[in-house]
Amino acid sequence: MKPLHYKKLCKIFEKFGCVYSHTRGDHKIYHFKGAKRAVVIPKYKEVPVFIIKNNMKTIGMVNSDFKKLLCEV
Repeated sequence: MKPLHYKKLCKIFEKFGCVYSHTRGDHKIYHFKGAKRAVVIPKYKEVPVFIIKNNMKTIGMVNSDFKKLLCEV
């Protein structure tokens, strides 16, 4: 896994089922049914891997899901 542009990352999380809620400053906020907290994606040219993995963990996405969706985007 490597850092990704936030727009590509947003598309991946939307395909997985996250619903865009709002933007707060430089962060896009998404909700996922059953998640304990919101998914927050910063508007960075390269979103660090640790942020991607934390958001994946929040919604229960595994690496195989991520790789499959990355190929589709």
